Amino acid sequence: MRRKIPGTELLIAFETAARHQSFTRSAEELSLTQSAVCRQISALETQLGVQLFNRIKKRVTLSEAGQIYARQVRENLKRIEHDTLSLMAHRGAGGVLELAVIPTFATRWLIPRLGYFHTAHPGITLDLTSRAEPFMFNDTPFDAAIHYGDPVWPGALTEYLFGEEMIPVCSPALMNGKSQIEPDELELMPLLHQSARPDAWREWFAVAGLSNVNAMGGARYELFAMLVEAARAGLGVALMPRFFVLSEIATGELVVPCTAVLHSQRSYYLVYPESKVESAPLQVFCQWLREQASNYRETVKTISPDAKEFKSLRDAKRATII
Repeated sequence: MRRKIPGTELLIAFETAARHQSFTRSAEELSLTQSAVCRQISALETQLGVQLFNRIKKRVTLSEAGQIYARQVRENLKRIEHDTLSLMAHRGAGGVLELAVIPTFATRWLIPRLGYFHTAHPGITLDLTSRAEPFMFNDTPFDAAIHYGDPVWPGALTEYLFGEEMIPVCSPALMNGKSQIEPDELELMPLLHQSARPDAWREWFAVAGLSNVNAMGGARYELFAMLVEAARAGLGVALMPRFFVLSEIATGELVVPCTAVLHSQRSYYLVYPESKVESAPLQVFCQWLREQASNYRETVKTISPDAKEFKSLRDAKRATII
């Protein structure tokens, strides 16, 4: 018997009071009287032998110990609630995978492909949660993660999916009827920047064979989602990860004005803890994801000249013109 674990009603009352910093507002949320919440908090403090709130006249504030305990209790209650809802939703059936994903990767690459996965494996349910930074799997309910960066994740196995290719895109209206333009022509167009990558355009122009280009001017946007909308609106040329704009290119809303590609030094990886290696549902998903990533790499390979190939193509075109 776990005699040291406080009752759930005491922990819920504490978490609610800690979040509101008020017993009165906690009572309102829980549909209890203020005196009932006060008794529950006092009972919890008595059981723990620790003062969780400082009581000054009619105000309450969390003690230092209370602040730490509140964060821990809140996280654990969320986990219990999540597990309970998952169990209810899937009626206890197996095959539920918890996946931590980068938002842009999930919305623009993974989710559009999940219909094929669900058709092939209807017994496996994928729950996706947004996570952009590495974490310790032992502290979370996640079975696997999609990571962008380096192939290093403590206590986990990493598998390469594909690299990131940055390509220029713009509205067809900016092309004046042309299907392709030279890098020096693109240099004269309004350039749109992603705030976290201020040197991306300079690096792209270097790949395209142009140096000493003033590539710092132009509007800056915090999110790639903002950047692609600005490009669609005809505000300029955006440098985007290829997978992010596949749909817009396919529909003709955006075009690729110049075929030079900036290959990032960072890549996308599938990550999962060693303890999950024997999980049958996870291995099914991993194999499917490997195949999807391989197909994507092959597709990209046929349409992405590397730096040397692009320079050869550009020089050959100029020689023809001369």
